[in-house]
Amino acid sequence: MPDPLFKKVSGHKRKRVSQPTVSNPNPRRVSRKNANNTPLGSRKRRNSDEDIDERDEVVGAFDNVDLEGPLPDVNESGDEYDDETPAQKRLRLAKLYLSNVKKSVAGGGGGEGEDDDGEVVGWDAEDLDREILESRLQKDVLEHSGKVHVYVADSVGSNVANSPSTRLRGHKMPVTAAVISEDGRILFSASKDGSIVKWDLITGKRVYALFKKKRPPPDAKGKGKEPVVVEGHTDEVLALAMSSDGRYLASGGKDRKVVIWDAREFKWMKSFGGHKDLVSALVFRKGTHQLFSASYDRTVKIFDLSPQVMGYIETLFGHQDVITSVDSLRSETALTCGARDKSVRFWKVVEENQLVFRGGGRSALRDVLEGIPVDDEEAEKRREKEKAKKGTNDYHEGSIDCVAFIDEATFLSGGDSGAIRLWSNNKKKAVYTHGLAHGLHETHSETEGIVRSPRWITALAVLRYSNVFASGSWEGIIRLWKLNGQNRSFSPLATIPAPGVINSLQMISPRVGALDEARWVSQPPAPAPEDEEQDSDSDSDSDNSSSASRIDAASMKVLKGKSRRHCVIVAGIGQEPRFGRWLRIAGGGTGSRNGVLVVAIPYDEAVEEIIADAPSALGIVQGVKTSYNKGA
Repeated sequence: MPDPLFKKVSGHKRKRVSQPTVSNPNPRRVSRKNANNTPLGSRKRRNSDEDIDERDEVVGAFDNVDLEGPLPDVNESGDEYDDETPAQKRLRLAKLYLSNVKKSVAGGGGGEGEDDDGEVVGWDAEDLDREILESRLQKDVLEHSGKVHVYVADSVGSNVANSPSTRLRGHKMPVTAAVISEDGRILFSASKDGSIVKWDLITGKRVYALFKKKRPPPDAKGKGKEPVVVEGHTDEVLALAMSSDGRYLASGGKDRKVVIWDAREFKWMKSFGGHKDLVSALVFRKGTHQLFSASYDRTVKIFDLSPQVMGYIETLFGHQDVITSVDSLRSETALTCGARDKSVRFWKVVEENQLVFRGGGRSALRDVLEGIPVDDEEAEKRREKEKAKKGTNDYHEGSIDCVAFIDEATFLSGGDSGAIRLWSNNKKKAVYTHGLAHGLHETHSETEGIVRSPRWITALAVLRYSNVFASGSWEGIIRLWKLNGQNRSFSPLATIPAPGVINSLQMISPRVGALDEARWVSQPPAPAPEDEEQDSDSDSDSDNSSSASRIDAASMKVLKGKSRRHCVIVAGIGQEPRFGRWLRIAGGGTGSRNGVLVVAIPYDEAVEEIIADAPSALGIVQGVKTSYNKGA
């Protein structure tokens, strides 16, 4: 008798597995056929329609729909729109979008809400005129076009000198990350001491602090024992990220965990494991609860934090070295850099592929990786030509340490060569390179004399979809840059004093008047006594006595006379780099202190008219997208 293990499976059983999809056609198609009394068409046409439906499910739901559970819209039954035609669906979604626009505008102007039928009440049609709706719709289109459309660099550069600022100091060790909410009122900071501090930017005071937990004893683990859940971190916290709606805060660090917090109540919600090394970077996809986490284990993990899922989705592989930075915008893409593999990877999550951009200059090894023969005469001539062009500002790039999106097709990278590179996702080579962006660092050697080396780029931040970005190193200043032309180059714009190592940077533009109540913005700070020197490890809440925070009388009159809109820059500063201790900047009159620097740069009035205050459409468009996916 043959062994059943090697018994051949009959074709009848295989057909039985695939029978349900053939014998049970889609009821939506059957009802449509009966209603229109038309044939189904050819087999080829039906197959193509099924392919389109599958693609729509992938784009809308990211993964299997069964994993998401019920969608948040309770007004939709699931069968209500089964017989809806595409034209009817477009009309319904347009009405839903306009209704949400009316709700948001009415809410900002004193509207009273909705009635029992969901209609907007409490607003006057004269207040919601055609111009308001037209400007709002145009703004939404620009925000979701994925291209640069906010040109504020000149305004930022001209006002940075008299911009108010404040320093928040409450960590005993170097600050590794700092994130601010979209409304500019709440800020979180993390440190190597394992603590996370919540700050109120209106008062400049510390609201609450969470410290690292004790590790569970070794005997708490083992076969047959329930896993010990630690509500927090047990080691250094190296990365923070906050969702666009301010609901979730994510943190990661040396304990290899991604911890999710309720940002409003600052309470632990859930901890995710899975990474085999420290978590180095985190970012939320804008307007959603989708989280990307990067790690030293060379992987990127994706999580869905929506209440129906709150779980792990998938892992992205590809980097050959540790991942040190990750960024994302509104589309389902991510941007990462792999340190010493000298590559930047543009991940297309839905298409399940990636674009690889290699830095570090030309070399024989790179030619081999790109499929160019080593003995190619043209490649040799090209390398010699590039060597001849090299000047004093060109240093070999051995590591790419940080990346940042400008828009959906353009991004930046910085590394240990001190160069900032501008990339486009349709070109293999960098579009523009600015060498020695933060100058040279000089050290004295007994044998070699003075040795000069470039200051590497430790952090990059972009005001999303605008022509201004910031970079940090350890030279004592934050540099602002302006994108020129059609994102083909950039040039220096201004500088902000910031002694210490810039471990993190973030730029946002809150609504008009968001910081009017902040004391450090509306009132000139009192000068600090010269004979009092606060220790860098002190737990004082804020320090408004820096020279950058002093405002002249003319600027104060402007600030007091009218509500302003600001470009807010948040920098996490430490006396050491966030991933190590090979450099320390402290003492010797450097002024370096562990803390967070917040700078509010006011816009000119002309620029405020261009970026007129309007509620963000992220939640509205996301709701429309969810309804569309469910209706499909």
